[in-house]
Amino acid sequence: MSTEVKQRSSLELTLRRLFADRAGLVSMVFIILLIAVAVGADGIAALTGHSAVAQFLTTGLTPTGLPVPPNGEFLFGTDQLGRDVLIRLAHGARISLAIGVVASLLAAAIGITIGLVAGYFGGWIDVVLGRLMDLVMSIPVLLCMLSLVAVFGPSLALSLTVIVFFSWTTMGRVIRGQVLSLKEREFVLASRSMGAGHFSIMVNDILPNLGAPIIIYTTMMVPTSIIFEATLSFLGLGIVPPAPSWGGMLAEAANNSIYMFAWWLVLFPGLALLFTTLSFNILGDALRDALDPASMRHKRPRKKRQAAGAAS
Repeated sequence: MSTEVKQRSSLELTLRRLFADRAGLVSMVFIILLIAVAVGADGIAALTGHSAVAQFLTTGLTPTGLPVPPNGEFLFGTDQLGRDVLIRLAHGARISLAIGVVASLLAAAIGITIGLVAGYFGGWIDVVLGRLMDLVMSIPVLLCMLSLVAVFGPSLALSLTVIVFFSWTTMGRVIRGQVLSLKEREFVLASRSMGAGHFSIMVNDILPNLGAPIIIYTTMMVPTSIIFEATLSFLGLGIVPPAPSWGGMLAEAANNSIYMFAWWLVLFPGLALLFTTLSFNILGDALRDALDPASMRHKRPRKKRQAAGAAS
């Protein structure tokens, strides 16, 4: 009797390893739900009859003018202006995810391009681009943002530009290191000997072999961009009120120490930031393990490794 061996593609094996990671699966589900909330923020507002900027001065504030705690009408309570915290959180998720994803993609594209060129050509090009990365990393972020806000005023576009400008260097360094090792591999030397041009080698031979680190580091750049945006908004340098932002909501709660009387104004935006950044980081780790099975060996429990060794 002969047994047929079924071959599985690398994509299928990667997905099997990814879905076998429980923490990664939970984080993926949370991110999907968060995206659904962000996309459906207007629908949630329509269901509740509340908007992100509507002030409910009668039902949303106590007789003494304080925010009302979570109740049947306002599930997450209200803020100091009588606005629905749940609706503002949902619209804030849209801003945070949009900035996090867009900024990460733009920063990754810049970092990939510069790292690829620096690592492939080497020499003075590598030196110049390497010093450019060092220069960007040495610029004080807050001082730069304060100067730009003083000139142009706070805005979403300015926040996005600053986040991208200070985020691409991480990807650039990673890609440069990978290219330095890949450009001396046999398949690259074979393409070069067959007369392939520099651009063709970089795009067709080297870039496809950088898929795993690009996916992993881009995913891990998203929570950094979200925290970056929240920090800028908290300091008054990001999203312009009354547009909702998680960092801006925390800043509003900190003003006049209103959080001492309304704990929910700090709790819900803080938890949103915590679980969002944690989920993206866990997903990045899960993607790393799924795309690089060798990285999972050190994670197996000692007893399982011993049992596997004894079985072999």
